[in-house]
Amino acid sequence: MIRRLLPMVAAAGLAGCGGSPPPPSFPPLDYSYLPPITLRVATINVVNGYTPDPGAATLLGQDPETPGDALTGELNHRLLPSGAPGNATATIETASIDQIGGNLTGTLTVQVNVSSADGLRTGYTEASVTQSDPAPDPTSSETDVQAALYQLTKELMNQMNVQLQYQVEHNLGSWVVNGPGAGAASGAPASGIEAAPLGPPSAAAPGAPASSQSLPGGLPAGPDTGLTPEGPSPIQLTPTPTPTAIPPGPPAASSGPIPLTPPAAPGSPAPPASPAAPTISPTAPATPAPSTQTAPATPAPFNPANVGL
Repeated sequence: MIRRLLPMVAAAGLAGCGGSPPPPSFPPLDYSYLPPITLRVATINVVNGYTPDPGAATLLGQDPETPGDALTGELNHRLLPSGAPGNATATIETASIDQIGGNLTGTLTVQVNVSSADGLRTGYTEASVTQSDPAPDPTSSETDVQAALYQLTKELMNQMNVQLQYQVEHNLGSWVVNGPGAGAASGAPASGIEAAPLGPPSAAAPGAPASSQSLPGGLPAGPDTGLTPEGPSPIQLTPTPTPTAIPPGPPAASSGPIPLTPPAAPGSPAPPASPAAPTISPTAPATPAPSTQTAPATPAPFNPANVGL
């Protein structure tokens, strides 16, 4: 009995495997993960101004998510107001898909208008994309048609995300927060260069004159630049030491005999005082002058005539 049931179970399993595949799913197109485009306005209105003709409406009715709905959601997610005075309007001019020959052709067009609160300043830009894909075969199932329309809508939206950001930043840069030319809308200078305050000059000694030296190229010389002015190095002079005065010592003792004077007899007159010995200052010996030797004169030759006989 068990052997007879096994072939039946196997046949049932093969029949189940050969069934139709599950229908494809078409999740809503979501672009909230993309960075927002923030405009310097208080409000942004998104308007779908596209009305398809009856033939296009029939085709769009088979699309799991029509281009108009997908584009409306994308504009609401990406265009955000900053709260500054003013308003903006994003208008969907075209969100169509048409079958032209053997192709499905889709077109998306968006206009963005901005204006200040007083209406004196305005801005405008437009983004438009077009995409064509092969149309499904006339005998294709409804699911195949839905898949083809959904794929075309997805491709259109991917292009529009790039084109919209480029056109807004290129043509409405002064209205975009942190966009090119954003300083023009807020009154700040367009360049991103910020002036840095200069630091205080280096302190000089009181009463010292200010240095007027400069280096080639206009660079000031000084400790701040770390450079040395060109030219010869200054000569440092060393003061000559002052000679130390040597105090005079006691007079040298005389090496000669000391004369003794006998005491005078009482009542006798005092002998005359000996004259004071002259004070002799030691002087340096005179340098003898070099002697000049004269060669002896040569005697004249003997002449007998000079001798008297």
